[in-house]
Amino acid sequence: MKTEIAYEIDSPTGKFAKTTIERREVGPTEVYFEIKYAGICHSDIHTARNEWKGTSYPCTPGHEIAGIVTEIGSQVTKFKVGDRVGVGCLVDSCGKCENCRAGTEQFCSGPGGTIWTYNSMGRDGKITRGGYSTGITVEQDFVCHIPDAITLAQAAPIMCAGITTYAPLKRWGAGPGKEVAVVGLGGLGHMGVQIAAALGATTHVISRTRSKEADARRFGAVKLHPTSEDGVWESLEGKFDLVLSTLSDGVELDQLVKCLKLGGVLVIVGLPEHPTQTHLSLIVGRQRIVTGSQIGGIGQTQEVLDFCAEKGIAPQIEIIGGADIDEAYDKVVNSQVRYRYVIDTATFK
Repeated sequence: MKTEIAYEIDSPTGKFAKTTIERREVGPTEVYFEIKYAGICHSDIHTARNEWKGTSYPCTPGHEIAGIVTEIGSQVTKFKVGDRVGVGCLVDSCGKCENCRAGTEQFCSGPGGTIWTYNSMGRDGKITRGGYSTGITVEQDFVCHIPDAITLAQAAPIMCAGITTYAPLKRWGAGPGKEVAVVGLGGLGHMGVQIAAALGATTHVISRTRSKEADARRFGAVKLHPTSEDGVWESLEGKFDLVLSTLSDGVELDQLVKCLKLGGVLVIVGLPEHPTQTHLSLIVGRQRIVTGSQIGGIGQTQEVLDFCAEKGIAPQIEIIGGADIDEAYDKVVNSQVRYRYVIDTATFK
């Protein structure tokens, strides 16, 4: 087994502490890479604090991972030592079910289902540990190449924030001639705005206040709509072909549905802790679509990395050390990050 330095949390109300964890030795079709950077996603916080329930402790989160390959198995064909690589939200699946064969491994219906990067039962019978660590062993089919045009630190958030917004924007036709609104300008939202604009859509931001208006325009939005101001919700009724909600809580579902044109689509990628509801008449009366989206398959994750490299898209990041994780979590919850914290694992040593 390989021993790695990691940060873990041992209870919903605990604090992160430095420790050591074990990684399995490289199998024939696996790669091992040194983790250089790991992004902090709001999903990490929900899991670490057991807000979605079912967290196994001790927990090492992190599914926005970037690093350098240092060892490969005897049958590995996709990577070589020295490659710049990334891993996102999943590290394994059955590979044989209909969903896996279709390139949507995140919906694996085979025995054991999708194996998530952390807080999941791995192929070795142990709970998976995520990217807040110095190294990881992963099946080659779940590793992506990071283009040279993207730094490792910037690539890490693309493994979740990038693919989570890219997948629904592509699926629902964001592009020239389409009016698209991104709700919330946070870790996900600031990537969604850049991607929607790069796809050619006329892109807007719906936010509580004007505090991020300059950033919204810098990321490619034509306008920010501050919903705390009188008359803004009314001015948006029937305006958008596609609305992408990235909010992790406080979703005003009725208002967002009203923003859609006839036949428009509301896609929800944020997972609020509390239940939400809407009046079905708002959907039925205008043939609107309300749907959700969960990340993307490995092939599409590689696609968004290549797209970001081609279009010059990158997350705006703030690099922190391992000792800063608890403070960073609180700042993410309080919307005080601009726009993604990325942990430098060199600080672990």
